[in-house]
Amino acid sequence: MLNTDHRETETVRERIATELLTARERTAGLTALDDHDLTAQHSPLMSPLVWDLAHIGNQEELWLLRNVGGREPMRPEIDPLYDAFEHPRAERPRLPLLPPAEARAYAHEVRGRVLDLLAATPLDGEVPLLRDGFAFGMIVQHEQQHDETMLITHQLRKGQGALTAPPPPVTATGPLPAEVLVPAGPFTMGTDTEPWSLDNERPAHRVEVPAFHLDTTPVSNGAYQRFIADGGYDDPRWWTAEGWAHRQQAGLFAPLYWQRDGSEWLRRRFGALEPVPADEPVLHVGWYEADAYARWAGRRLPTEAEWEKAARHDPAADRSRRYPWGDREPTAELANLGQHHLQPAPVGSYPEGESAYGVRQLMGDVWEWTASDFTPYPGFRAWPYQEYSEVFFGPEYKVLRGGCFAAAPVASRGTFRNWDYPIRRQIFAGFRTARDAEAG
Repeated sequence: MLNTDHRETETVRERIATELLTARERTAGLTALDDHDLTAQHSPLMSPLVWDLAHIGNQEELWLLRNVGGREPMRPEIDPLYDAFEHPRAERPRLPLLPPAEARAYAHEVRGRVLDLLAATPLDGEVPLLRDGFAFGMIVQHEQQHDETMLITHQLRKGQGALTAPPPPVTATGPLPAEVLVPAGPFTMGTDTEPWSLDNERPAHRVEVPAFHLDTTPVSNGAYQRFIADGGYDDPRWWTAEGWAHRQQAGLFAPLYWQRDGSEWLRRRFGALEPVPADEPVLHVGWYEADAYARWAGRRLPTEAEWEKAARHDPAADRSRRYPWGDREPTAELANLGQHHLQPAPVGSYPEGESAYGVRQLMGDVWEWTASDFTPYPGFRAWPYQEYSEVFFGPEYKVLRGGCFAAAPVASRGTFRNWDYPIRRQIFAGFRTARDAEAG
């Protein structure tokens, strides 16, 4: 038993080292810009890229070197500069931030010390923060989430694009049914067993879900263009009162980055202007727009519980899977994750990744807005710090599910919960629609 436990611990240690390397390679690629681009604020919605770079290092130092390793602070004077709660994004360019070379050197030094700590730290003890390497896994996910944030900044950035990637492979099979039926019944939502799951994903609990129909694929650009052409942005019938007020105040007329060229829609994608591909999932729409489209289509957005049941429930075994396709880790054949491509795959792609109910692309491609507010599960306990989730609970935020092409596999699972304001459009978000099943 001891030998088996030792092998399992070393497997966890190797996985952590690999994930740390993967995340840092991505961070390096996203910050391979000149000093002006790194220190500029490309949008008041986002931090300067150099802030994200040093913040990644600072959080790694705080949680791993200080909390886990008991080390003295390396640079305590910079802690307030990189506290995300102390300084809103719009204010960060005016802070005395570490310049790019110094930020890189700091993050590099922290990482070297963390790798030494990893080699000497027991991961199979009774300390909750270290069990299964949780603290290290939390930091890996934190860096990858900031990498996704930095990719959003790249999309907002004006001028020549700095990133390239091949398009997703063509794996769509068709034709597919427009929707699937998910029968009524209970399922287990959330998790008690996913070792690196975050507090808002816990605890596992049984949820009774009435029967409903769910779109087989995310809503496509082509379908969304029909909403626009039918005057969807000009008809208050389809909008909530708050959504209509925001649409008018913000002057919304199409997804973010879209523009008209005669009868054709174009989009700006990482510095390039290109025709909007009709067969891709619609991207860069806020919750109000998604909700308005669903109403226009005579449907609605799925609840968070409906989304997770469609994604995780295996009706044959009456169990909840880790991912739509099963329990094995994501691969390039199963989902579009990890910034290997800089766009979603066409709707209907990744047949190997479909759920037990036959729903496609529930993982990867685009974050999917749900109808649900971000609230705690029954029995929720904030851990390891209150500010990760608890301070955001309430009706101000809507839940998104499923990851996107920019989300890393380590931060994408069937239980993972994302949340944002309903006005947010710079995030890589789309949606799919649902409807109640007919009685009887």
